[in-house]
Amino acid sequence: MPEKVLVTREIPDAGLRLLRDFDVTVVSESPPGRGELLEAVHGAAGILPTVTEKMDAEVMDAAGDGLKVIANMAVGYDNVDLDAAGERDVVVTNTPEVLNETTADTAFMLLLAAARRLGEAERLLRSGGWDAWGPMQLTGPDVWGKKLGVVGFGRIGQAVARRARGFDMEILYHDQYRNESAEKETGVQYAELDELLRTCDFISVHTPLTDETHHLIGARELERMKPEAVLINTSRGPVVDEAALADALSEERIFAAGLDVYEKEPEVHPKLLELENVVLAPHIGSASVETRDRMAVLAAENIVAVLSGDEPKTPVNG
Repeated sequence: MPEKVLVTREIPDAGLRLLRDFDVTVVSESPPGRGELLEAVHGAAGILPTVTEKMDAEVMDAAGDGLKVIANMAVGYDNVDLDAAGERDVVVTNTPEVLNETTADTAFMLLLAAARRLGEAERLLRSGGWDAWGPMQLTGPDVWGKKLGVVGFGRIGQAVARRARGFDMEILYHDQYRNESAEKETGVQYAELDELLRTCDFISVHTPLTDETHHLIGARELERMKPEAVLINTSRGPVVDEAALADALSEERIFAAGLDVYEKEPEVHPKLLELENVVLAPHIGSASVETRDRMAVLAAENIVAVLSGDEPKTPVNG
């Protein structure tokens, strides 16, 4: 009898096709409720979750002793309890690399939209409020030739830096570790976080969510930014203190922000929803057809490998 694989959400067929030799259950199109998930996971040898499902000890125990692999369909894996997985000899994998360029596109899209007030402009036009061109209407800062600060200089951060070179931007980065080879390749300079915040016109956040990076950008850090600065976050919502950001934007202590992720998704801080100087997207960083196919395929390949007794392609534990 084929082993059971639980897929928590509907995913592209490109991934499901690779799992055809297993007993596959797809829970739902929308995020499953906790009770539904705990019931559905019973007897699973493999789980393919997304970022919306918390994979903790309770879920692993509900699956049972036969659980061998959790293949997270995301590059981040803060929704998976790695300690609990290690205690149960469960392999955890993610989907790095395949979404780098698409997420970098999203970050730069938000950067341009926030700087040039695109969301505000479209709302004005659609509401019928635009009556004529005006020389002072909806002006915002140029992006070309400005200074960009990249917080978190992994694969996605480096992809954003490559795009910024096309806009002739000066680029600083901050990371836990210096990457001199990437510095040479992308022409960036390392800076301490305070210097980056103080001197950059645009700041794009690409660090993973850990205990150390929770609220990495908070009230203190926002105070250090220029009044004309624009903050972009496509990493994880809790890396930025959403309430502090809402205050800084409403008091015009920074110019604008562009967000694709939130602290308590799908909730958004109500104050942010009222502000014109923030562009809000519903976690679409990797949402191209090609990239979502590649993510589903890689997650499925990891499950096939582990359940076949082979090494997974992209393990994050063990």
